[in-house]
Amino acid sequence: GKAWKLNTEKDSIIVQPLFISRGTISNLQFNVNGTALLFVSAREEHSFIGVYDLASNKIQFQDPSTYEDTNPIWNSDGTQIAFVRKPFVKNEVLFAPKLTAQPWQIRVVNLLTQNAYTVFTADNGVGSVFVDDLPAGIKILWTKDNFIIFPWEKTGYIHLYSVEATSKKVTHLTPGIGEVESVSLSNDKKDIIYVSNILDSNRRHIWKVNPITQIPINLTKGNKIEYSPVEVNTGMVYLQASANRPSWPIFHNKDGIVNFLNEKEFPINFPTHLIVPKTILIKATDNLLAPAQLFLPLNYDPLKKYPAIIFLHGGSRRQMLEGFNYSSYYSNAYALNEYFALNGYIVMALNYRSGIGYGLQFREAKNYGMTGATEVNDLIGAGEYLKSRKDVDANRIGLWGGSYGGFLTAHGLAKRSDLFSVGVDIHGVHNWNDEEPTFTPWYDSLRMPEFGQIAYKASPINFVKGWKSPVLFMHGDDDRNVPFTETIHMIHQLRKQGVEVEEKVLPDEIHSFLLYNSWLKVDEATFEFISRKFKK
Repeated sequence: GKAWKLNTEKDSIIVQPLFISRGTISNLQFNVNGTALLFVSAREEHSFIGVYDLASNKIQFQDPSTYEDTNPIWNSDGTQIAFVRKPFVKNEVLFAPKLTAQPWQIRVVNLLTQNAYTVFTADNGVGSVFVDDLPAGIKILWTKDNFIIFPWEKTGYIHLYSVEATSKKVTHLTPGIGEVESVSLSNDKKDIIYVSNILDSNRRHIWKVNPITQIPINLTKGNKIEYSPVEVNTGMVYLQASANRPSWPIFHNKDGIVNFLNEKEFPINFPTHLIVPKTILIKATDNLLAPAQLFLPLNYDPLKKYPAIIFLHGGSRRQMLEGFNYSSYYSNAYALNEYFALNGYIVMALNYRSGIGYGLQFREAKNYGMTGATEVNDLIGAGEYLKSRKDVDANRIGLWGGSYGGFLTAHGLAKRSDLFSVGVDIHGVHNWNDEEPTFTPWYDSLRMPEFGQIAYKASPINFVKGWKSPVLFMHGDDDRNVPFTETIHMIHQLRKQGVEVEEKVLPDEIHSFLLYNSWLKVDEATFEFISRKFKK
């Protein structure tokens, strides 16, 4: 790997290597006075923490080991670093439950003496896995008052803890039911500002806590969704969304909330009559309860029978909220769900097991993903729930979703075409044995035949003979997350067995579409296809 530097001379920019080191370099951070650069060097089954000294042009690896060392951080004066040390797990696939592991640690290195020691070791059992693969992955922080802040799932929820580098005393900072999702330090480097769904599981709010006082303060409350806080001299700027309005920048000073932008900047033609969804619990076919947001149509009449649609998010480490999402992908999906509801559909956004927001046991559900696809039980339970409602036309229940949501859409149509009469599968996964190498290149089902069989049986392709319902496939052919061949192979199989298939291919598009026009095409095609099939 290489680290690069920019030299600017007059009107030209010259890019030169700063240093070259084996492995993949990431997590670059300068110390407080800019004389040294901290980084991670990943080397297949282990990784090192390195410090590059600009004056001497030398690299020194800190406390090297056979472990995976990650998430390094400087202390306030740049004399020490802390990092996470976790054991390498051989043959660990991405889409499988991980409840326990060999416990991880936090190590501290004194750069002057090169003395290294452990300040924290996770307990065995719950919390022994260091969780760093979620959408807003939490890194460790080091405050000016010499507290190291870190995430730990000891309670079954991702919360924040502090440990004093000298006394090694550990303190739980964010108690409650819910998860901490993103964290930063205040401008004075003493307080922790974080985003969480504690006390409001289907939204996000901004909190603050000081490791000395240990009293969490809820800075934003109510029926809106707040995230991405940035502290400024006179208050805080953040993004705010709600059930009827997408993200909008807000300035919050000591006198209250002030719109960061003039209201005239907001689109004057934006709909003012959006639906406010309600979270309900769905009983899966194996009796697990899964949350879902339910949208009732505009001018809802309980005596009418409406077509229904289930939206399935991707990830699967995602969560749909009671409003426009903080992710642009799912903000767009929320908008389309609103559009369906405004046009006479009962809409459900299902938060199936293996998603985030509801704790360890829900996220790391038994036999989910490659090990059994138990999340399909949530989907079928959702379909049966809609079928049982007097206000739903049982012959018009459809599915739509992208990525992991496409995987579940395909599963639903393959296993229960009698329940789901139409579907839109956007860059979906159809065979785990073809998908997993995208993220774990070492994976080869032929070298792991027993696991490969389990993964195949957990894939939609295993149930494809039962697929009868019409489907629209959409996929960008430069997708780096889900191979375009996943769609090619499934379409080939379905056409061979006479299933009605339509397709919309986006040349050169990637997984999370880059162009506004691509999003528009996909959303318009989704609504048009489902509406046309239901009318037919």
